[in-house]
Amino acid sequence: MAIKRIMECVPNFSEGRDLSKVEKIADAFRGKDGVKLLDYSSDEDHNRSVITVIGEPEALGKAIVEAIGIAKDLIDMNQHEGQHPRMGAADVVPFIPIKNVTMEDAIELSKVVGKEVGEKYDIPVFLYEKSATAPHRENLADVRRGQYEGLAEKMKDKSLWTPDYGPAAPHPTFGAVAIGARMPLCAYNVNLGTDNLEIATAIAKKVRFLGGGLRYCKAMGVELKERKQTQVSMNLTDYTKTTIYSAFEMVKMEAARYGVPVVGSEVIGLVPQQALIDCAEYYLGIENFSADQIIENRIME
Repeated sequence: MAIKRIMECVPNFSEGRDLSKVEKIADAFRGKDGVKLLDYSSDEDHNRSVITVIGEPEALGKAIVEAIGIAKDLIDMNQHEGQHPRMGAADVVPFIPIKNVTMEDAIELSKVVGKEVGEKYDIPVFLYEKSATAPHRENLADVRRGQYEGLAEKMKDKSLWTPDYGPAAPHPTFGAVAIGARMPLCAYNVNLGTDNLEIATAIAKKVRFLGGGLRYCKAMGVELKERKQTQVSMNLTDYTKTTIYSAFEMVKMEAARYGVPVVGSEVIGLVPQQALIDCAEYYLGIENFSADQIIENRIME
């Protein structure tokens, strides 16, 4: 079945170590008409999995609700530990318009899914980003501040943190979930040749917008215990205005202040092709390059 109206969703689940659980969650997107599982990856240090799926809005919404239900049954947040901030078993669920759908369609779908999740599973749902019902709920970091452990206390402030859907207190094992609509972003991490988390955190603070850095960059320092390294973990919320190469070069520049080398980088999930073309143009000094010059693009046409 051809998917004509393409909506993307990139749900993040708070499980990155027990891969059998991750597979069961991913099964919610397999064998469904109008839904296509594109990618999923897990990280042990973050203890988190990111799934990328596209589909017709209605079919995609149903699959997301099913996946959140599976996560509710499999993940106990009281036992969860990891480097990445989180407040729920399904932590954040963004809908992204791709083709023949609008941002308004994505916002509406986030509300339909949020309402069903709240009512069906007794899970508090906070609408965020473009779907937010108040300015202080737009930024995911603000919605998630305090994480799972601080959620119950945070939600006692009814004036600020009454959820958009679901009960007015956290689910005892799931926590809460942020559901919303946003534009495509690049999840991009730069690995550092040091195990000093203070250095990674200091660099992240300089690079991110809140610290006076790149306008469309959110960043934090993360410890990679298995590798004995640290990482500047970033979300580039508008890759056309804050490019991947800008983020890489700024991290590299700040790391040099501490005598720390950059030892690698990684893209999490899927990335828009243009974001990588921009990097090739910059580093190779290519003039007037066009995506039409990529042979695979011409073949697909």
